[in-house]
Amino acid sequence: MKKIFKYTFVGLLAGGMLLTTSCSKDQIETSPTRSMSGQGLLANGNAALVALNGIYREMYTAGWSTTGNTHQCFGITAYNLCADVMGEDHIMGAQGSGWFWYDCLYNVKGFYDRTTWRSYDLWYAFYNWIANANYIIAAEETMGGTPSEVNYAIGQAYAIRAYSYFMLSQYFARTLKGHESEKCVPIYTEPTTPETKGQPRATNAEVYAQIDKDIQKAVELLKGTEQKNKSHIGYAVALGIQARIALVENDWQKAKTAAKAAIEASGCSILPVASFTGMNNVDAANVMWGAGIIADQVGMYASFYAHMDYEADKYGSSAPKCINKELYAKMNETDTRRAWWVDGVYDKGLLQEKFKFTDVQTWMGDYIFMRVEEMYLTAAEAECRLGEEDAAKADLMALMSLRDPEYTTRKTGTALGKTSALADETGSLLEEILIQRRIELWGEDGRMYTLKRLRQGFRRTAEQGWPAAALMTTRPTDDPEAYMNVLTIPQAEFDGNENMSADTDQNPAGDK
Repeated sequence: MKKIFKYTFVGLLAGGMLLTTSCSKDQIETSPTRSMSGQGLLANGNAALVALNGIYREMYTAGWSTTGNTHQCFGITAYNLCADVMGEDHIMGAQGSGWFWYDCLYNVKGFYDRTTWRSYDLWYAFYNWIANANYIIAAEETMGGTPSEVNYAIGQAYAIRAYSYFMLSQYFARTLKGHESEKCVPIYTEPTTPETKGQPRATNAEVYAQIDKDIQKAVELLKGTEQKNKSHIGYAVALGIQARIALVENDWQKAKTAAKAAIEASGCSILPVASFTGMNNVDAANVMWGAGIIADQVGMYASFYAHMDYEADKYGSSAPKCINKELYAKMNETDTRRAWWVDGVYDKGLLQEKFKFTDVQTWMGDYIFMRVEEMYLTAAEAECRLGEEDAAKADLMALMSLRDPEYTTRKTGTALGKTSALADETGSLLEEILIQRRIELWGEDGRMYTLKRLRQGFRRTAEQGWPAAALMTTRPTDDPEAYMNVLTIPQAEFDGNENMSADTDQNPAGDK
């Protein structure tokens, strides 16, 4: 078997041809093929948007990244939901039809030899996006159009590549800090064909060096351009991705600078909870990046809201999504975010109301990938870590003043417990900011990403609302150094990559 990434490029056909597409808003339809070079898709900056839109469509489309289990494999929102249910705050009340349940139980690593499970799904998807981005980047010197048009296309390709490597690192390696020399994932920066020689796993440090280079290039090229669609990674979104990366790198100054710049460049504003109910409208004034969904592109059961909306009589009914009761209790009675969860409907937990279909009958609802509220929380965390506590509180209050009229905090310091459990809480300002992040970005942020970068463990308890089957009392959830949240690499990669061996390059199949 050949390496996964070599021949499965998004929209790429045999002979180096790319599917042409046409788009309205960010909805793409495939049509006959054209050459990627010359007068083809990459001939000029505007034409290159067709290829880019093909990548973006796969960020919310189900059924292409794996040959099975497609109802839990629908792009970015699926991957963030996977990471969210791996933590302690996003409770799966029951197994239901099984979707995301095995992610929740950390029981997917043994399926690395199949093309139908999470390892293959993630590896396949992100390396496809990287492969296509590489073709677009390689066309920069010959691409026609105005400087702004070319910069907009090439800048997005660099951002997609940075984002993809960043997400691969989240799943297939331990976090960067303290593990710089450990193996991460292979790096490819040139167009690839089935004959391309496979690369070995690069180290965490090497992968993040590439990520930094790419996202900085994206920011530079996209500055001064206009985001033409919310599905595109424009200047502000690139800055937002840079801020996410900087948090993992513990580069607090960069995280602060990028988050602040993203807020200003986005033109977005924090909205009161009542102004974006359902979290399903990409045109809301607080949305920086997302995917507008139209009727002929709904995933039906293979969609985010099918898993989240318990009133829709879909998967969200048989596998209810609830908030950790201890986290919910941290909100004042006056906190308007309490409306995102409802009690008394499900006997084991507080059911979510945050994510709802706009129209259940037609399966409609846009996908949100980045909100401006995240940038305020990122800036607050970075400022706190830099010792700028007044600034940190100001950014925190910019959010909380629109969430809870009674909210205030006098906390100080940056101490964190070994785990997020109540018994380990320190009462610090940093912890408070992170608690508000957990509440505000519940269901969006991928809780496991944050736990990994904090190198902080967690515990699940029945008191929080977790069912007995998901407590994982025999697993090392309180050990941030454990390998339980590092996925195994698909066997298909080893079958076709002469520079990678399953004996020396496979991640541990167990927790340690």
